[in-house]
Amino acid sequence: MTKTATGPIVVINPNSNTHVTDGLVDALHGFEHAGGPKIECLTLAEGPFGVQSQVDSDSVVMPLVELVNERPDAGAFVIACYSDPGLDACRSVSAVPVFGIQDSGVLTAMARADCFGVIAIAEASILRHRRTMARMGVLDRLAGEIALNMTVDESARGPETFSKLVETGNALLERGAGAIILGCAGMARHRTKLESEIGIPVIDPTQAAVAMAFGTLVTATG
Repeated sequence: MTKTATGPIVVINPNSNTHVTDGLVDALHGFEHAGGPKIECLTLAEGPFGVQSQVDSDSVVMPLVELVNERPDAGAFVIACYSDPGLDACRSVSAVPVFGIQDSGVLTAMARADCFGVIAIAEASILRHRRTMARMGVLDRLAGEIALNMTVDESARGPETFSKLVETGNALLERGAGAIILGCAGMARHRTKLESEIGIPVIDPTQAAVAMAFGTLVTATG
């Protein structure tokens, strides 16, 4: 049998764009099952419309901490922004695990391939991502990171998004990537189709983080 935590996995979209949150709900629908932890996707109303700059990333730290403090019922938290804003601060006040989607996405990609690539939302995001990967000690596994140079909102529902994802994914494949991480939660709805198109694993980092959260909440019993 299985033993499950009673609290939900609370997935927080740190930007105020509800279309991104809707995409997360769709991407995570398949995780829910009878007897398992519930998944609750929230939009941080105080956040910018898209977390695209360092200032945007820093601006959501305290609102995220406040939200975590307001949810003592949670079994785990997932911060659904690839810059992992507020991850250390939220972990410092939370009694339950807090997962960042960049950490989770990178670890999952390395479990699927020797080298991975990242599709970033914008050039300005790449430096933030590299700082995290340097801290993780995984830059030698990075085949490359290429930016779409669009907004978070465009990544979620822009008419040209998928064609740009295919072009960028193929460019990373040529650089030696054996798996590709979608470097923005807004890209979640494109994962399955993109993987089919380019023929290598495509990692939605929010799915990766929720999978890890499930691993902490569901334990096998004899």
